[in-house]
Amino acid sequence: MKRIMTAIILTLLSVWVSAQDYQALRFRSAASFFNYEMMEVHQHNRARAETFNRAVATKEEMETYISGLRARFRKLLGALPVRGKMKSSVVDTKKGRGFYVEKIIFCSAPGRYVTAHLYLPEEHRGRVPACIEMCGHGQNGKGCGSMIAERMAVNGIAVMVVDPLGQGERQQLIDVYGKNLTRGVTTEHTLLAPMYLLLGSSLAAQEYFDNSRAIDYLLTRKDIDGSKIGCYGFSGGGTQTAYLIGLDKRIQVGCVGLFFSSRERTLESQGPSDGCQWMPCEGKEHIEIADMGMMMAPKPFLVMDGLYDFVDHWGALQGFDEVKQCYTVLGHSEKVEQYYFEDGHAVPTDAQEKMVTWFRRWLLDDMSPLKPLEYWQDDNMLCTKSGQVNLEYRNAQSSMQACMDEMNSLADAREDFCRQDLQTIQRRMKIILGLPDTFNDRIETVQTGCRMLRTATEYRYQVNCKGEYPLPVIVRIPSDIRADSPIVIHLTDRGKAAWLAENDRMDACSNGSITIAADLRGFGETADLYQYNLSKYWNSQYRTAVVALHVGRPLLGQRVMDIRTLLNFCGQQPILSGHPICIEADGISAVAVMHATILDERIHAAILTKTLKTWRTYIEYPLQQNMMSNTLVGVLRYYDIPDLVKISRKRINICD
Repeated sequence: MKRIMTAIILTLLSVWVSAQDYQALRFRSAASFFNYEMMEVHQHNRARAETFNRAVATKEEMETYISGLRARFRKLLGALPVRGKMKSSVVDTKKGRGFYVEKIIFCSAPGRYVTAHLYLPEEHRGRVPACIEMCGHGQNGKGCGSMIAERMAVNGIAVMVVDPLGQGERQQLIDVYGKNLTRGVTTEHTLLAPMYLLLGSSLAAQEYFDNSRAIDYLLTRKDIDGSKIGCYGFSGGGTQTAYLIGLDKRIQVGCVGLFFSSRERTLESQGPSDGCQWMPCEGKEHIEIADMGMMMAPKPFLVMDGLYDFVDHWGALQGFDEVKQCYTVLGHSEKVEQYYFEDGHAVPTDAQEKMVTWFRRWLLDDMSPLKPLEYWQDDNMLCTKSGQVNLEYRNAQSSMQACMDEMNSLADAREDFCRQDLQTIQRRMKIILGLPDTFNDRIETVQTGCRMLRTATEYRYQVNCKGEYPLPVIVRIPSDIRADSPIVIHLTDRGKAAWLAENDRMDACSNGSITIAADLRGFGETADLYQYNLSKYWNSQYRTAVVALHVGRPLLGQRVMDIRTLLNFCGQQPILSGHPICIEADGISAVAVMHATILDERIHAAILTKTLKTWRTYIEYPLQQNMMSNTLVGVLRYYDIPDLVKISRKRINICD
């Protein structure tokens, strides 16, 4: 017996770990979880590249490739407002130098007012071609004027410059005086995005809808040639252009500037862009930014970028090479070009002139020298008196009001869904969470430490499940353990180290419970570094949360998988097996626990604090932290958080 005890003590000493950092994983790497996610991005892109390389073999295969792209891309749009009869008005006209500008307000949907400037050539006969100019990120949107639009109008092409949601006279997060409540437009866009995602759409899709409706407006004009419609944009406007040319067949000529690059490379080198610059599941559907240009084929398409832009130039070269191959296979290599300039995130004069020349060539069949542009500016270019449509019109609907109306309209659908049998609910829930139909429950448990405490023995583990990120777990077995001792799993946004340190400071006596503290992916020792999650996004997990949506595996769903791994771990450890399991969680972790409780009867009870109680709050008040971490695409078409509490049959208990 003495030899056995000696061997046990020596074993414990050999795996002794520091009690101060509470580390359970065998490795330390702040970027490891992000790198894990990027592996799936790379796998999707590799599969996409293989499909594309086969498609360039023949014209027929390329046409099939493009047809598939359009179908998958349109599926990503999700729910959009119903197109109604176009209601519009010209509220004022300004005279420029060689052009004039009409201030226009139209409704893209009931209560959804869009402000725009229409630049028209001063001298023209009959109908003229027209372009939609999509604004880059700037608080003022269309502002007091567009030099590019002026240059186009002077040279015979009308241009409609549209205020996007969250910019110019269409800002949403404002006070009663019209002052914006955020640090800028990129923050506003990112905070608005979750509400649309929850309803099965995206902010990028909503911008596409408004821009497409702007084309509807142009087609109502007797002075516009509806068969010659183009579009262009730079930076955030380049994003909008990429989506519009891929989705609206009425566009005949396009130009994407200061956005066109490799999505894969951008995610890896810089992380995700603002909430308006992506749609969920693009990676899962094998759609790259270059594919948006291919969906334009074989119509004329121009790519513009700066050599020293933060939008990666190498990614732009790679993407254009693919688009060029596509056009070449289709027999129209002359209709696609790339123009890059010695500049950063800007549009210098030579780039403007190149673009205007491109549109004149393809919309006017005119290659004559451009007319010079004379400087012009007018300080009074607002379309509304108040400066904001949501303050101007009584029936104007903010994004929050419109999404709330849609959520309310889905109340019966959610109620019907929740009346179904549990298995049907679980199947849909797995789809929403991005979980597989059949779980892989085979795990590998690696002990990484052990130490003796005053009233318990502590064991540290790295729990591996093939295809999933490793789970760090610390188990404390009380010295007075009983056959019916409950297992209490503690999950907190602060990380297991913070909870354990606090518990140790209390120096509490054992109550006979088996304690487990773990870090779900993205928390504690698996948390992403703060420096990779810009404060403007109001989310400490923005990078990993958006990449997760990109590949169709929401962060919330991945954490549900972690909880299942925890349950499997408890079931396979002889000392833990058979004990009733309770989970205590707070914050972001709590919503994952709710879903896990519905999906797994092994959770006897879930006690939750400081948790989101309804996704409705994300719509009512989008000025919140960490919303993207708990966002599921389209979930409000099926259930809300209170529904989970009901379905759980009292196993979910929210304590605050």
